[in-house]
Amino acid sequence: MGAWFLYGLGTENPNLPGYLVLCPGRPVRFSILWNSAFLPSQYQGTYINHSTIDPEKMLPHLSNTRWKHATQRQQLDLLQQLNAAHGMTRGDDSILKARSEAMETAYRMQFEASDAFDLNRESKHTRAAYGTGQFANGCLLARRMVERGVRFVQVYYGNGQPWDTHSGHNKTVPKLCKNIDQPIAALITDLKQRGLLDDTLIVWGGEFGRTPVSENGNGRDHNHHGFTMWMAGGGVKGGTSYGQTDDFGFKAVIDKVHIHDLHATMLHLIGLDHKRLTYRHAGRDFRLTDVHGRVVHEIIS
Repeated sequence: MGAWFLYGLGTENPNLPGYLVLCPGRPVRFSILWNSAFLPSQYQGTYINHSTIDPEKMLPHLSNTRWKHATQRQQLDLLQQLNAAHGMTRGDDSILKARSEAMETAYRMQFEASDAFDLNRESKHTRAAYGTGQFANGCLLARRMVERGVRFVQVYYGNGQPWDTHSGHNKTVPKLCKNIDQPIAALITDLKQRGLLDDTLIVWGGEFGRTPVSENGNGRDHNHHGFTMWMAGGGVKGGTSYGQTDDFGFKAVIDKVHIHDLHATMLHLIGLDHKRLTYRHAGRDFRLTDVHGRVVHEIIS
């Protein structure tokens, strides 16, 4: 999804990656969760481990201590010329192009990234509003990226899959919920106070839902038949609930929203027509929504 958004809209800040992935530690399945599939690889996410909020540790080797910026620029210009000459004999190579773009972005990040990722520049009042913990730091970093023109920011709760509660559900979930409530509320409030919420679409969700019945006596199993996503900002109608499950909370039965509908609606909210945003691959034009998708106008203000 992030790759499609970046492909469709581009980025507003060439000094930072257009699609950032913030996760403290290592998420399960790792880069498959933010790659670009058949889209050119320059649209894939850039992973940042914010286990520590020290910018030098989040972004190791960011600054070149050996060569001045002017010398680095000369080196990159020469490298681009060599790559262009190489490409003339090989045809279009999206992987090589992505590598070249990555080097350019890394060079430009020296001028802005250290400041952008430095949470110590935030006031004590703002830090207190978000609370403590890695998810709180991720939400605050997301706001700092959004206000600097990063197109898509993906924030993971924590290392691994803490929410995969097949056991110990009654003990684990209340703590997890408590840890996310304050940072999420602070993020929405912060964006609104800064005039950014109208132009920023927040989407919260997980892999899928959980069964309404117990698994192994103290856990919940996976359930893709009925689950909740919520949105804020970006033209979404506030205080609106759409769709219902059955009486057991197991399966969506009224006003069902397919994942293609969700994607179509998200693209619509950021100004893109999901039927017209295509990429030619393997002989045909592909869409994020394939050949499906309905914009859920009922939730749009």
